Amino acid sequence: MQHIIDRFISYITIDTQSDPNSNTTPSTKKQWTLANMLVKELKQIGMQDVVIDENSYIMATLPSNIDKEVPTIGFISHFDTSPDFSGTNVNPQIIKNYDGGDIILNETENIVLSPSYFDDLLQYKSNTLITTDGTTLLGADDKAGITEIVTAMEYLIQHPEIKHGTIRVGFTPDEEIGRGAHKFDVAAFGAAWAYTMDGSQIGELEYENFNAAGAKITITGKSVHPGYAKGKMVNAVLIANEFIAMLPKDEVPQKTTGREGFFHVHHLTGEIELAEIELIVRDHDITKFNQRKVFLQEITDKLNATYGPYVTIDIKDQYFNMREKIEPVMHIVDIAKKAMETLGITPIIKPIRGGTDGSQLSYMGLPCPNIFAGGHNFHGKYEYVPVESMQKAVDVIVKICELTSDMNLNTDPKS
Repeated sequence: MQHIIDRFISYITIDTQSDPNSNTTPSTKKQWTLANMLVKELKQIGMQDVVIDENSYIMATLPSNIDKEVPTIGFISHFDTSPDFSGTNVNPQIIKNYDGGDIILNETENIVLSPSYFDDLLQYKSNTLITTDGTTLLGADDKAGITEIVTAMEYLIQHPEIKHGTIRVGFTPDEEIGRGAHKFDVAAFGAAWAYTMDGSQIGELEYENFNAAGAKITITGKSVHPGYAKGKMVNAVLIANEFIAMLPKDEVPQKTTGREGFFHVHHLTGEIELAEIELIVRDHDITKFNQRKVFLQEITDKLNATYGPYVTIDIKDQYFNMREKIEPVMHIVDIAKKAMETLGITPIIKPIRGGTDGSQLSYMGLPCPNIFAGGHNFHGKYEYVPVESMQKAVDVIVKICELTSDMNLNTDPKS
C-alpha cells in the first residue's frame, strides 16, 4: 500500500494540466515531464518495447509467459489533468483510518470535505484517503489509473507464476480536452481489446457513454442610440437570452441522471452587436441525440423568422456511445465482471454520464470498456481517492490478465 501511495504522489505532484486553446499535442509542454518520467519507470520495472512518440503517446509491452496463443489485451490511462481547476503545486494530505467525519482540507479558507455533502465518503470508513489541501485538484483523474497499471505490471513481472498473455499498456495526453485518442495508433498498439482505468468508485464497470456534440450560437445585432432605437435596434444580448429560455428547463445536468440527456449552456458573452452562446448536447440514445441537435436548429430558425437573419449556429459532433461497439464483443465486459466478482468486488455496471477515451478508441477499432480507478469529486478541490480502492484496481488488472490467459485465440471467448 505504501508503494502505491509513493508512486501516486510522485505523479500528482507534477503539473500536467491540459489546455483546450492550444493546437499542439500535447497541448501543454509540462505534460512531457510526467510522460518522460513514465517511460523511464516502465523500463526500470522491466517492461519491453517502451516507446514514446512525437506527441507524447506512450506504449509498452509485457510479453506473454505462456506457451499458447491468447488475445493481446491492453490497459490505458491519461496523464493530463483538467483545465477546470488548478493542478499547480498539488499538496496531498493522507488521512489514515478515516473515521467518517469531516476532513479539514484548508483551515485558513475553511474548506471542508464533509460526508454530509459528499456522502460517498461514508463507504470508506477505516480506509486511507488521499485528499487535496483545498487549493488544487488532486489528479486522481487519471493518475490513479496510471499508478494502478504500472503497479500491476510490476507485480506481474515480479510474480512470473501468474500466467498471462501479451499485455500492452498505453498512456495518453489531453484526454481532459477531448483529444486523448485523436493520435493514438491503434494498429501499433496491437491489442484485440483494452480497458481504460478511468472510472470513479470501486466496482464501476462501464461500456456506455453519452453521444456528445458541442454547439456555438452567434448572434449579431445592431446598436442604435436608445432614444431613437424603435424599429432599428437589434439587441443580441436579449436574443441570446431568448434562445436560452427556449431550452427545456428540466433537461439540464443538475436535474438529470442515469440515461437522461441534457443541454448544458457553459459559456455566454454578449453586448448589443454581438453575443455568443456555447453549449453541449448529451444523450445516450442516438435518436434522441439527433433530435436534440434538430431542436437547436429549430430554435435558431424560429428566432431568425422573428427578428431577421441574425442568428447562426454551428453544431459539431464530439463522440458517440461506445455501447454499439462493445455489445458485439460483450465477453470483454464479462471478463472484467468475473475478475471483480472473484476478488469480492460488486460490479457497478452503469452508463457514463460523460465521455471517455474508450469511446473514441472503440470507434477506432479498439473496443475499450472503462474500469474504476477509485477517485471521487474529480476536477476540483474536493477530489480524493481511497488507497484501498487503488489496490483493488491493481488486483482487478492482474486478475483480468490471468483470466485472459485461459482463453483460446480464435475460439468462443465464453467457452
